Amino acid sequence: MSAPEAFFEPGFAEGGGQLHSRDGEVWDLPVPQWSADAGPGDLPLLARCWGSTLDVGCGPGRMAAALTGRGVQALGVDVSPSAVAMARSRGAVALERDVFSLGAGWRRWQHVLLVDGNVGIGGDPVRLLWLCRELLTSGGTVLVDLAPPGRGLQVSTVRLVGASGAGGWFAWAVLGFDAIEVVAAAAGLRVADAWLVEGEQRWQAELVRSECWVAPGAAA
Repeated sequence: MSAPEAFFEPGFAEGGGQLHSRDGEVWDLPVPQWSADAGPGDLPLLARCWGSTLDVGCGPGRMAAALTGRGVQALGVDVSPSAVAMARSRGAVALERDVFSLGAGWRRWQHVLLVDGNVGIGGDPVRLLWLCRELLTSGGTVLVDLAPPGRGLQVSTVRLVGASGAGGWFAWAVLGFDAIEVVAAAAGLRVADAWLVEGEQRWQAELVRSECWVAPGAAA
């Protein structure tokens, strides 16, 4: 079982959990908060989801469930069977999927959510954001949670350490608020809006397709 799949396994990260990098950094993971209902820090993201929304790495489904409760079509995807079961139990529609397996048939979303640091999935935010860009309909947006300014882009090999021990190593990335413009541009996106949720210390951004982006190798 990989570490992302273990986030929500019973007992593994009970009461929380940590990500440990090979470089010695440790990040606390607020798993109980992720498992709770949507809170104040989620509201600016939820308010921007007025149409069909794909919640990538949905975990226990608080965002997808909140959107469904508002009458917004929402689908969560996650690699963890336990997370998907938890999401469904709270009324969200969720599927067990690896986001990198989603093909052309999935290109119909008005919004794609990357909350709780999920922009780090796979250890390559440019690749992930490019995929999210390709999943959007015309005029769609990608909504992301970010690390605080000063973190830049940090790619690491990490593992989850919880109550039941340590999981396997996997690639992860941390993307800071100060690096989102450069990373988004490399993925064919631009920052339409960015903000700090006061009192929550959550840095967030809304991304849209960049009209002036030229694919590598394309003619000028």
